[in-house]
Amino acid sequence: MKMPSAIRAVLLALTVLAGAALPSASHADEGFVQLTIYKAGWIIGGSGGSGVLNFHGRRYSLSTGGLDYGLVFGGSKTVLRGRVSNIYRPSDVAGVYGAAGAGLAVGRGARAIVLTNQKGAVLELTGHQVGLMANADLSGLAITMR
Repeated sequence: MKMPSAIRAVLLALTVLAGAALPSASHADEGFVQLTIYKAGWIIGGSGGSGVLNFHGRRYSLSTGGLDYGLVFGGSKTVLRGRVSNIYRPSDVAGVYGAAGAGLAVGRGARAIVLTNQKGAVLELTGHQVGLMANADLSGLAITMR
C-alpha cells in the first residue's frame, strides 16, 4: 500500500522534530572546577573539602566528602583544578565519583585524575598534594551543590 505524499511529509517532519527535542552529547557543555580536599586515615580514611564550579560566567559553591577503604595511612591536602564536561546544567556536577588507585605523597606531589559520575559528568583534574599519604584503596568522592 502506498502512502500519500502529504502523510509521508508529515511523518518525516514529526521524526525530525522528535530527534531535535532529544538531548544529545553534542549539546552538552563544560565548565571549570577547583576543589580543595583534605584527606586522613588509618585503614579507613575520610575526606572533605570545598570547591567552586564556574559555568556560563557564574560561580557555584561545591562541597566534597568521601570514604576510602584499603591501605590508607596519613593525611594530606589536595588542590585540584580542571575541566568538567558533558554537563547540561550546574547540578549535573553533583554526584558520586568512584576510583580505585594507589599513590604515595611525601611533602608535595603532583596529582592527575579523570572521574565520571552517574549523570555522565566527566572531571579531568590536575593539581598538587601536600602531606604524608600512602594509599592503595577504593575510594569514593561525593560532590554536592551548596
